[in-house]
Amino acid sequence: MSIRVLIVDDEPLARDRLRRLLGEEKDLEIVGEASNGAQAVETIRAHRPDLVLLDVQMPELDGFGVLTTLKSEEVPLPAIIFTTAYDKFAVKAFEVHAVDYLLKPFDQERLVDALVKARRQIESAEPDTLRAKLNELLSEVKPKTAIAERISIKADGRIILIKPTEIDWIEAADNYVSLHLGKSVHLLRETMNSMEARLDPAKFLRISRSMIVNTERVKELHPLFHGDYALILHDGTKLNSSRNYRDQLKDRFGV
Repeated sequence: MSIRVLIVDDEPLARDRLRRLLGEEKDLEIVGEASNGAQAVETIRAHRPDLVLLDVQMPELDGFGVLTTLKSEEVPLPAIIFTTAYDKFAVKAFEVHAVDYLLKPFDQERLVDALVKARRQIESAEPDTLRAKLNELLSEVKPKTAIAERISIKADGRIILIKPTEIDWIEAADNYVSLHLGKSVHLLRETMNSMEARLDPAKFLRISRSMIVNTERVKELHPLFHGDYALILHDGTKLNSSRNYRDQLKDRFGV
């Protein structure tokens, strides 16, 4: 059986080296490479690899952010081997939660050992066990981001300072997020995950992969099909939630 592998690392030389080392393994098929976290998420959605060699430290969306994004979706999680130059605390966490890692710089022998474990994991086909291990790891090592008091937006040669409480809702826009404040819209180069981490969870709620809403702006909820809801804001804006986030809606609004 051929194992489909995705390589994720923001360093071209690191990707080249991994491709060369993996080329020694006859049962592996490299289905793609990704140079950043957002690209990794899209490639995993599109190609459904069996195994991902995932760099932890990447700009904007790191390896933990990739998994945080995927775990809220109905995408089967692949087996993961982290490649990392992370500190001893994180490495210890990998060991405690039985998630394999390659500490940079690593050699062919260490890679082969990690691949043996990955093959066993793939053959056992226990996605719930894998998801549980990764969730435990994320809760321990993912750094907490401070809640923002002001959000800085660069526009027309000036910097606009926005209070998060002024935001009605937020939408993903390619490599940006779109902040909606009444009739004003501001673009910020940031991921939805990092934006969500900067907001007060008591006031803001993720309702889909691409939308976050200020719950104080929500006026009505209209049930749709399959656990989805239409959220009507005070200004009449209509936002549709995703069933993957219905538990969060139930907890917040008691629906």
